[in-house]
Amino acid sequence: MENQYYTLIEKQDFFEIIENKFGELAIFIDARKGEPSMPSMEYDGKSTALLKRDNRIAVKLEGINKETGSVLAEQDFVMVVELEGETVARTYGVPVETVEEFSFKGRQTRADELERIKSKAELIAAFGAVRVWKSGEK
Repeated sequence: MENQYYTLIEKQDFFEIIENKFGELAIFIDARKGEPSMPSMEYDGKSTALLKRDNRIAVKLEGINKETGSVLAEQDFVMVVELEGETVARTYGVPVETVEEFSFKGRQTRADELERIKSKAELIAAFGAVRVWKSGEK
């Protein structure tokens, strides 16, 4: 696996993880500028995941609760939903790998923005959510 270095690590303070009746997960985060390019996710098997959005930005998800973590550890892919307020900016599938140590370099910042269509409630209904977990710092 190639070693990727990120110039920015953006901490996502609040996010939601939902599960549908098929056991599939969707992770709702704040929208970032630009389209993702070959995104992937690393999960430490405990309470933190790192969404490698492209070769410049990684999004750190801290505070994943234990029940959610056990479901996340079983996933090969998750759906990421980027929101601007209650509006869906984009959705995309991301492969998940459970790792002992994250492979990234960079400085941690915080930034959010973007554009587009459809509401969060419509997407949750279309996804067929049966459970919703609120995670992250309060």
